Amino acid sequence: MSGARPDLVIRGGTVVDGTGAGERRADVAIVGDRIVEVGDVDVTGRREIAADGALVTPGWVDVHTHYDGQATWDQRLAPSSVHGVTTVVMGNCGVGFAPVHDSDHERLIELMEGVEDIPGAALHEGLPWGWNSFGEYLDALDAIPHDIDVAAQLPHGALRLFVMGDRGAAGESATPGEIEQMGLLAGEAIRAGALGFTTSRTLNHRTSRGDPTPTLKASRDELVGIAIGVGREGTGVLQLVSDFIDVEDEFATLRAMVAASGRPASFSLVQSPRDPGGYRRMLDLLDEAHADGLEIRGQVATRAVGLLLGLQGTLNPLMANPVYREIADLALGERVSAMRDEGFRARVFAADAGQRDKTKLGGGVVRAFENMFVLGDPPNYEPDPATSIGAQARRAGRDPLDFVYDVLLADDGRSFLYLPALNYVDGCLDSVREMLIHPLTVPGLSDGGAHVGTICDGSFPTTLLTHWCRDRNGERLTVPFVVQAQCRDTARALGLLDRGVLAPGYKADVNVIDFDNLRLSAPEMRFDLPAGGRRLLQRADGYLHTVVSGIPVYESGRATGELPGQLVRGAQRRPTG
Repeated sequence: MSGARPDLVIRGGTVVDGTGAGERRADVAIVGDRIVEVGDVDVTGRREIAADGALVTPGWVDVHTHYDGQATWDQRLAPSSVHGVTTVVMGNCGVGFAPVHDSDHERLIELMEGVEDIPGAALHEGLPWGWNSFGEYLDALDAIPHDIDVAAQLPHGALRLFVMGDRGAAGESATPGEIEQMGLLAGEAIRAGALGFTTSRTLNHRTSRGDPTPTLKASRDELVGIAIGVGREGTGVLQLVSDFIDVEDEFATLRAMVAASGRPASFSLVQSPRDPGGYRRMLDLLDEAHADGLEIRGQVATRAVGLLLGLQGTLNPLMANPVYREIADLALGERVSAMRDEGFRARVFAADAGQRDKTKLGGGVVRAFENMFVLGDPPNYEPDPATSIGAQARRAGRDPLDFVYDVLLADDGRSFLYLPALNYVDGCLDSVREMLIHPLTVPGLSDGGAHVGTICDGSFPTTLLTHWCRDRNGERLTVPFVVQAQCRDTARALGLLDRGVLAPGYKADVNVIDFDNLRLSAPEMRFDLPAGGRRLLQRADGYLHTVVSGIPVYESGRATGELPGQLVRGAQRRPTG
């Protein structure tokens, strides 16, 4: 190569460049925050990373996270950043913290706490506020260096509350004037650097008080009006989560938003137990929209969307038992000690048996023993149904609750049960594979930074590489395919055309991975959020180096101390030359 001496050369790795092209041995040369050469680099860099035998890929781009609060107080965006993610996109599902009137801080905290299971106490203590407009919120983010890049989207819940006040919170219909104002504010947010606009239309999303999200019943006119406000700027994306109870009508709303705005959209696509084959109809609707010139994609999880149940978590199979509730607020060690007492155990079972037929106490999802598994370490995210708690209990001739009681006490109460709530109707991940390989879907839905007491899916990108390319007992995917999907395709779906590919001119976000030894550990509960709040974190071994803007930020899972991550303001152009 000619010109300046490279600042960094990643030497001799097996390059998978994100374009879908096959593996090749090559060096990657970096000057500043840009890749300058991929091939045989004949000069020595100021710093060199030996990558012989390792996989070299672009950094992962995670399009669906919820770091909206954490990014204002934490410079390290874990768990995503320890899983090779170099760009996170937040503000999904219509929840966030701007725009906001000073009098509405509590309401937005209650919405985030309820929808995304982030402790309200942590948000109260951690959020610095100091902003009202979305642009001011972005400025606050921009002032904080991070380990990885972060992009933000405008949340419908905050926008509706800002414009409509109590009426918006109550889910009342917006007037034409209010719709116009929301559209103008959406355009203002895009100009300030918002990547797009997001909304939620699912009954699963409620405030911490149990109220539906303010956007649940927003009219088609309102959604289209806001989308038009985005479209006037000639940039920006749209994102939606919905129950799709009336699939045709709801998808028609999404189509109307895209058609009126000219902007691309994405939505959460899962296999639901309520309608196991419904995702195929959604894939057909994607094809029809594409044929009509409408750019819509499905965001797909890389495994089941699974709940973690345990004594340290938000949910566990005993949570509604009246005897267990006597100790539910005690410290973990005290609860474990009480539960190990045989007299207490007998009281738990007696209370449960007395209520089970009358009130179905503790029924529902936390007692779905036929679809509940011991997670294990390393975790098994595609467990055989024959290993479920219900199946094991039957073979042992035991009541499932008796069986699960012992599991909850394992590892001094720190063990977790795994309940795949979505994408596991068939007892395997074949539906996930079908969704992942569709040309109009991208990997997403990790919810990094959210559901900190029930879900630990920030590791989705690691699962995509390990389970789907190496470990699965069934049809797999190729490494070039999944790297393209998690890097270039995710970046392009959000208009971030400057990253996701290893080629000259592209942003120097790179992973160096020991593919053969890449492993996930079991999730652990940490108490390191503000106010001592808890969150689930998950370690991965095998990421040898993660590079952001040409600077190594993690080496063998340990932070280097560097913080080159920046706020990404809006869409980014494709490199030229």
